[in-house]
Amino acid sequence: MSPQTLLVRYRALWDSATRHPFLEGVRTGALPEPAFRRWLVQDYHFVRGLLTSQAYVLAAAPRPDQRVVASGLLALVDELDWFEGHARERGLALDVQVHPTCREYVDFLQSLRHAPYPAQITALWACERAYLDAWTGAAPGAEPYRDFVRRWTQPAFAQYVASLESCASRALGPASAAEQEAAEEAFRRVAELERAFWEMTWEGGEP
Repeated sequence: MSPQTLLVRYRALWDSATRHPFLEGVRTGALPEPAFRRWLVQDYHFVRGLLTSQAYVLAAAPRPDQRVVASGLLALVDELDWFEGHARERGLALDVQVHPTCREYVDFLQSLRHAPYPAQITALWACERAYLDAWTGAAPGAEPYRDFVRRWTQPAFAQYVASLESCASRALGPASAAEQEAAEEAFRRVAELERAFWEMTWEGGEP
């Protein structure tokens, strides 16, 4: 099994995770402002949680993968600064309650510290690949959102996602049947939670 196998096997689910009215609104400029504000605040909290879960992946990573995973950790620290800057520009408070959908996603990723490494690295790759695919579909984005589209479609980010895919491929190749099953389940769950996150930002519903 390879990461590409998972994308093919779960194509319909993946499409639902990476194509959404929220993203179409980003592309056309028709995105309702409350949805964008909700996404920005909750995605900030998601990144905070991802930082912790990725630290667990780094701790489990074999030597050849450490530099890739560590580079992603540093990028997440920078991303938190970036989110904080955009929140200040828009007068958004970030010290708000985390939405249950966001909490569920973060809790799942952090629970993978007990999973085999192939599942951990596959989930991390799936998270980042989902964002690459989602924002690429929204490109170039309407002017109010273009900076956000650029962030997750720039060549450096695409290269990082490709490097994670290489890590996942190396882990999945020699993995046992049980490890491959855990990785497949992690991929499927990430896709479901990505879709749920877009739904949360689009439909609203304060915690």
